[in-house]
Amino acid sequence: MSDLIIVESPSKINTVKRTLGEGYNVVACVGHVRDLPKSKLAVDVEHGFEPTYVDIAGKETVINEIKKYAKKSDHVYFATDPDREGEAISWHLAGILGLSLEDKNRVTFNEITRTGVEAGMASPRSIDMNIVNSQQARRILDRIVGYKLSPFLWKKVRRGLSAGRVQSAAVRMIVDREEEIKSFVPTEYWSVEARLLAKTSKKEFTAKLYSVDGSKPELSDKQSTDAVLERIKDSEFVVSSVRNGTRTKSPAAPFSTSTLLQEASTRLGLNSRRTMSIAQELYEGVDIEGIGATGLITYMRTDSLRISDEAKAAAAGFISSTYGIEYLPERPRVYKSKDSNIQDAHEAIRPTSAELTPERVKASLTNEQYKLYRLIWSRFIASQMADCIMNTANANIDCNGCQFKASGFSVRFDGFTRLYEESKDSQEDNSMLPKLEKGDVLRVCRVEGLQHFTQPPARYNEAALIKAFKEYGIARPSTYASTITTILQRSYVEREGKQLKPTSLGEVTTALMKENFEKIVDLKFTAEMESQLDEIELGHCDWRDILKGFYDDFDKTLKQAEINMEGKRVRIPDEKTDIICEQCGKPMVIKLGRYGKFLACSGFPECTNTKKIITETPGKCPYCGKRVLQKKTQRGKKFFGCEDNPSCKFMTWDTPTDKTCPNCGSTLFQKGVRNGKLICHKNGCGYERDLQQ
Repeated sequence: MSDLIIVESPSKINTVKRTLGEGYNVVACVGHVRDLPKSKLAVDVEHGFEPTYVDIAGKETVINEIKKYAKKSDHVYFATDPDREGEAISWHLAGILGLSLEDKNRVTFNEITRTGVEAGMASPRSIDMNIVNSQQARRILDRIVGYKLSPFLWKKVRRGLSAGRVQSAAVRMIVDREEEIKSFVPTEYWSVEARLLAKTSKKEFTAKLYSVDGSKPELSDKQSTDAVLERIKDSEFVVSSVRNGTRTKSPAAPFSTSTLLQEASTRLGLNSRRTMSIAQELYEGVDIEGIGATGLITYMRTDSLRISDEAKAAAAGFISSTYGIEYLPERPRVYKSKDSNIQDAHEAIRPTSAELTPERVKASLTNEQYKLYRLIWSRFIASQMADCIMNTANANIDCNGCQFKASGFSVRFDGFTRLYEESKDSQEDNSMLPKLEKGDVLRVCRVEGLQHFTQPPARYNEAALIKAFKEYGIARPSTYASTITTILQRSYVEREGKQLKPTSLGEVTTALMKENFEKIVDLKFTAEMESQLDEIELGHCDWRDILKGFYDDFDKTLKQAEINMEGKRVRIPDEKTDIICEQCGKPMVIKLGRYGKFLACSGFPECTNTKKIITETPGKCPYCGKRVLQKKTQRGKKFFGCEDNPSCKFMTWDTPTDKTCPNCGSTLFQKGVRNGKLICHKNGCGYERDLQQ
């Protein structure tokens, strides 16, 4: 007889087996094994919201294998992922195997390493029903909203639509931002800048107008700005005061899920879904040359910024031996989240070993795995390093009653910035003022008035939307990526470059939801529901009471909406184009169908002409010379291919440009964003150059 350990992913099996040795069988359940059936609501709303679960179709082989191993095992341990979903999977498996919920058979691995596995096996516990009930409540809430509200949208907007508790609030955020942009009225304003030169320096520096006769100037037009320029014309710029000092900059905290998704988007250009997929691979384990299969990072769905004492000590040892003791802070750093609702069961996202540097494991990783691991490793090690210390200088400069200010800094001690800076900090201009002293008369190189206009708020990109999710509290780490993926797949939102823009369907549906289901798309209400789910997990309230409180109000709202919308149907507006229908001569419009956008004649139903939307690029096919078109995969990922496909097989992820190869004259394609390359895809050519050249 032996003990059985059930994990979620097959990729964990080798590491767990190797750690525990003989006497253990390890099998994977590959995610959930039971769920609510797709064919019906399966929630008895009249009797305590009792759910009816069924075995998931296609999981019969996995379930039978687990049963077979369990029968010949002394003990069964559930080592599913350490979160709500993992706890619920363990609960379902215990039910399938007929095991007592009192048994201490639940183990969690914060990292898939020898240390993490041994620590988990040393502390088995009973399945936590508070965590399970929190997951059940979320699943039932989402089922009720989806199965009750979606048919309403089918009748009033378009068949096949779906609604979701978190996704509808997310779409509302993007729609509201678009409305802000459309209604924004820019305001003109001006600034005055002087380019100056000190006697002891050959490098110009910039000083900006700060006050006129002691008051902040109101430069709203060219006339008021020209008046200031005329006043200081031919006047001396004299240094009135100089203040030198120091400034310290502390490192950012190690990653939580939210900050990892934001930084991976900004630095690496990875969308949230891809980032979480790669992070999952790094957590579950990679076969490292000379080591074997091991997890490289801790669990990647976490709000926490907590770091174990062991990890801090390991980081300190690495920093001391690699960079020197001066790169250690006076005392180990402690990071705390500002959010009082965080789930602190896990540590922050960090490497499982400081010694496994990105360069050491690079040969065993894919390019994307390497880049994301380097980001996580560098951020963590930097978070345990000393502050960056900067010399600063601030100068006040007078010119005929007009005061200008100039500032600059230089790095005295690089500290953590030797290894890592946040993307927003790494763009900071690193320039020091020349040596200035009170009374210095400066040479004027140029003084100019600059016209500006206030800018509308930017559309959300994935990084900004995830940051907003965190700030508003409308989602949790486990749902950030899936929420964005869902609203894109269901055509409520589309990408325009990196920005997220609502479609006409998203705008129409949100307007309908605002009018009839205000709470479902209300950010505060959605955040309160998330907090209540957290309270269930902590054992502070009953999950059935939360469901009842939600459902009673929701049911009344749905019935009232049916009355309000009786006999009405909402039309999705078509998007006009300049394309003329070749069959009847009328303009064509862009319609949104079940499989995405397409062109249709505006003369429908008299003319039924439709055709695909073709997005042409500046490039030519390197194989046959015909047009290269932008296309999309079934999951919405952009790629490029020859218009003569399938006769011509050319396809690529690289973006066509208007540049040509100096060797063969073929189109050059851009590979990558930052530090990218221009490459030639012509067979046998092989030309490439850095993007910046």
